Amino acid sequence: MRLRALLETDALGLRLLGGEDELDRGVRGVMTTDLRDPSRYLSGGELVLTGLAWRRTAADSEPFVRILAGAGVAGLAAGEAELGNIPGDLIEACSRHRLPLFAVNESVAFATITEHVVRQVSGERAGDLAAVVDRHRRLMTSGPAGGGPEVVLDLLGSDLDLRAWVLSPTGRQIAGAGDPLPGEVSATLAGEHLAATRAGRRGPHRATVHGVTYSLFPIRNNGRGAAPASRDVRETVLSDWLLAVEADAGDWPAARLDLLQGVTQLIAVERDRREAARTVRRRLAQEVLELVQAGAAPAEIAARLRVAAPVLLPGLGTAPHWQVVVARVDWGQDGAPGTAGAVGTGGTGGTAIEAGPVAQSLLEEILVDPGAAGPDSADRIAVAHTGDEAIALLPLPATALDPDAPEAGSSEAGLHADALLLSVRDPLSAGLADDGRLTLGVSAAVSSAEGLRGALEEARHARRVAAARPGRVCAAGHHELASHVLLLPFVPDDVRRAFTARLLDPLRDYDQRHRAELIPTLEAFLDCDGSWTRCATRLHLHVNTLRYRVGRIEQLTGRDLSRLEDKLDFFLALRMS
Repeated sequence: MRLRALLETDALGLRLLGGEDELDRGVRGVMTTDLRDPSRYLSGGELVLTGLAWRRTAADSEPFVRILAGAGVAGLAAGEAELGNIPGDLIEACSRHRLPLFAVNESVAFATITEHVVRQVSGERAGDLAAVVDRHRRLMTSGPAGGGPEVVLDLLGSDLDLRAWVLSPTGRQIAGAGDPLPGEVSATLAGEHLAATRAGRRGPHRATVHGVTYSLFPIRNNGRGAAPASRDVRETVLSDWLLAVEADAGDWPAARLDLLQGVTQLIAVERDRREAARTVRRRLAQEVLELVQAGAAPAEIAARLRVAAPVLLPGLGTAPHWQVVVARVDWGQDGAPGTAGAVGTGGTGGTAIEAGPVAQSLLEEILVDPGAAGPDSADRIAVAHTGDEAIALLPLPATALDPDAPEAGSSEAGLHADALLLSVRDPLSAGLADDGRLTLGVSAAVSSAEGLRGALEEARHARRVAAARPGRVCAAGHHELASHVLLLPFVPDDVRRAFTARLLDPLRDYDQRHRAELIPTLEAFLDCDGSWTRCATRLHLHVNTLRYRVGRIEQLTGRDLSRLEDKLDFFLALRMS
């Protein structure tokens, strides 16, 4: 049942003192206490009743409320019999921790409230779970031996008629019962979930895509043996899975919400198991990286690569080629976008965030083929982290780089920077919100240990090129290191403005006064390599009209577009403007 239903029951004598926005919380039970620390008796979802005997001074309210909020209770109801009015310090503490607070009229016994809640919760459980109690036992023991997330989702479909999918933070489908979600829908749901999580909203989150409503449940292991809770949501938001259910959970009874929370717990255990399975691949990548950075002999690096190759590409038979991908997640401060100078600092009170592990988990997800379902598609990915960087060692079958092989070629084979972010940019941008940035660099493929150090430096240079670009999520590849695009991002802003203003402002002013379209004409002329005929055809102009416009450009700027140097200056000015 909901807190709102309790407030609307006149016989209970409850008066709301704070937390109106939290009245849709579900109530799973009742606990009456006057202990200063009742945490050992709380499991979450309770309405806590107290006579305030624990309060001796105003300073006692804050620790008491903090304990309740940390335990996940639904709300606090304080009796007025002991002190009359509820103390202001208790009201303020509940407001700080977003814990709904009720005053209980002195004429109403706590036993009356307890009996009402127990009766309502028991009735709902009997009606909703009677048909699935046996299946629920199976669900709670399903884990790895029971078939993993698919078994859990099958049970939701067969017993509760709920279609559900497990999604990664990029929207990749990890598990599902029945038809898979379209890629556009899953990416949208992942983005909605990440945005809600970054905004601090409590799950489940509600999202509507193409007229269909989904409820999004975070998948976190809060049970025994779980990892310690993160100090900052940014440490986990880009790696946590989510459960998308095709239904609106806003009007569900508490018992059904409890069941779904149990499902997420089971899937979280499975996720943690598969996370642990990555340990071997991470260690291999870490060992190779340490050798490369320490300047080890190529023979020593090659020996380590021979160990890694069968793990990452089983049954290959021949030595693979390798590509290196470098990623970095930067967080800004106080809502400012992440910059290289703000690495490792949180946006809330300067909380330190370990950027390397965040980038490592994220890169492991990004490198998975977005069309590949299931977690095992990441088995060929080895990612290490050092400092604030994550570094992936990606094996490629040698045939992929054979110029004689179909659809292969040394300049185009392997992983491409643009393709990496094609399907994940939108959801990741939502997770990065207004204070994070993700930048990636991709090296060319190398065929030997001797080339691995150069590939690492190449990927790092490419990532710096990406970091100099605007945008929340950016990538650059090795091919851009032999182009003017390598240099342009590093031109100081004042030099950039002065250079472009000197060449282009006279043309912009003339265009504004005469609608002459000199800037578009200049762009087309350079794009056509100075060919009068091709440029005139593209602009649908007579050649004489084109010659007149180019002459006007030269007159206004004092440049000669027949000279290579002047063409190059105009080209760079247009690129920097």
